[in-house]
Amino acid sequence: MEETARVIEAIWELLDAGRDERLADLLAEAHPADVARAIRELPVKDQVRVFRLLTPQHAGAVLGELDDPTLRELVRSLDEAEVSRALDRMPSDEVVNVVEELPKEQAEEILDLMEEQKAEEVQELLEYPEGTAGRLMSPDFVAVLETVTVARAIEHIRKAKTGERAFYVYVVDDHDHLVGFVPLHRLITADPATTISAIRTEDVESVTVDTDQEEVARLVQRYNLIQVPVVDANRRLLGVIGVEDVLDVIREEATEDIQRLGGVGGDENVLDPPQSVFTKRLVWRLINLGTAVLAASVIGLFEQSIQSLATLAVFMPIVASMGGIGTTQTATIVVRGIALGDMTGSVLRRVLWKELWLGLTTGAANGLVIAAIAYVWKGQILLALILAMALVFNMLVAAVVGTLIPVALKAFRIDPAIASSVIITTFTDVCGFFSFLGLATVLIRFLL
Repeated sequence: MEETARVIEAIWELLDAGRDERLADLLAEAHPADVARAIRELPVKDQVRVFRLLTPQHAGAVLGELDDPTLRELVRSLDEAEVSRALDRMPSDEVVNVVEELPKEQAEEILDLMEEQKAEEVQELLEYPEGTAGRLMSPDFVAVLETVTVARAIEHIRKAKTGERAFYVYVVDDHDHLVGFVPLHRLITADPATTISAIRTEDVESVTVDTDQEEVARLVQRYNLIQVPVVDANRRLLGVIGVEDVLDVIREEATEDIQRLGGVGGDENVLDPPQSVFTKRLVWRLINLGTAVLAASVIGLFEQSIQSLATLAVFMPIVASMGGIGTTQTATIVVRGIALGDMTGSVLRRVLWKELWLGLTTGAANGLVIAAIAYVWKGQILLALILAMALVFNMLVAAVVGTLIPVALKAFRIDPAIASSVIITTFTDVCGFFSFLGLATVLIRFLL
């Protein structure tokens, strides 16, 4: 972070001083991530000025590091030819990440100006659905026939243009079907006359082009992989996904889950203009407004009881608040378990029992505390007991819905992260108010 701050400060100083030649030297030595961070904090005219001082190779790497809003704003201010030259120096899968964030017409113009082979590779990757292994994979990999010798394979690596991504040599048959892999260290230490088939590992973890990117990330985490080969339905090798791409996926998915748990669209960025966020925020707030009206209608059923005993209104927020924290805790754990692949059907009963036990015990403990407070405050033992029972009941409801609703949403292919902010809290509010006010209404003659 200190290095990043130093680079940003130096860029600002050289820009203000108009020392473009010295700035160009500084940019050439700086890491692309640091340059991207600096560009993010500059006004658009200075972003363009800095970008034009970068070499095409370095410019492509910087584009790949920019966040989406900054990327769109910068590219909109540049000539398509400038952008295409930078993208020509980038790996095809990273070009996809840039192009997919641009308006369709601008993306097409840039692709038309790029080198034909690179543009075709990018177009092929863009044909795969977003969020799948096909969209994420890189077509740059090293593959050799299972019948070649180690010496031939090493010579093939020397001639291959794979950059720094050749962690494994993949082994294919005459029809390009994936039949194994060889780590580079094993290949280098093997007898040059040995055939690849003799030293290959046949048990290779792979994914198909339509595999969800979250499943790819789980596979990498589970088996500590550096690369994952991507195959088609016939197991023909099409590309590879590196661990650096998986880290980006993990960050994106975690960000999306956190935002959805908070009732945000899932793809919002702190630098997004308010106009682009307005609709997303409004939809969620209207949905929340609807659920709040539903909870209010339950309170309306007991309006007479509240008028007769105004003390009930004092304790209603406590019941709702405790149900809210209960659902948030349960749903957060369950949604995270789903994201990691730990929340399977076979463990559902165990998880539900655990949450019910916690709901009962923590509800009872909190119920005793609030009952004592209510008795000291209002001097009514029956009201204190009703409040405690309602709180325990609501915590049990929170345990059930906090566990089952995310699982049900996942079964219907709906993002379970939306559950806690909208659906589950409605259940606990309605059940909490109904249990507390219902018991009070039944026993109100003893309370007055």
